[in-house]
Amino acid sequence: MLGLNVKLGFTKLFLSIVVALSPLMAMAQFVPPVASPQAQRNSLGMLRTKISIFLNVTRTAPNFGQQAYGNLLGEYQELRTAYDNLKQTLAPTQWQRGANSLAELDAGLDIISEAFTNFQNDLAVGRSSGSATRDLCQVLRQGVQLWSQELNKTASGLRIGLG
Repeated sequence: MLGLNVKLGFTKLFLSIVVALSPLMAMAQFVPPVASPQAQRNSLGMLRTKISIFLNVTRTAPNFGQQAYGNLLGEYQELRTAYDNLKQTLAPTQWQRGANSLAELDAGLDIISEAFTNFQNDLAVGRSSGSATRDLCQVLRQGVQLWSQELNKTASGLRIGLG
């Protein structure tokens, strides 16, 4: 009986600690670490490099046949990861000032990624792989070029990397 009371007491203590810390843990997920302007410049530079690589892949992917889709998807995921890494370097004031712009950039990447689903749908209805790949590349290239312009405006407005 005493053992059961000790276990229940420990369980209540553990649960009360978890409940008490839950709001703190949730807040910690939304407050990015503050990074130096140099870290921001490095992340922005890496993102711009990933954009250039991705745009190059959209120009050359039709030459790779069956591997084209995988190459495009892989490079797109790397671009998206580089963008997420850049966001992690932003200061709280940059997050506050740029909340709408950053949300629009996120939404833009979500919209661009729908091209991959459209490609799969094209193949499912019998469209040739070559034709579907050329269209996919064109849509991705145009979408990322426009997204990149918006990124540059946001980076300038938030003074990313300038301290």
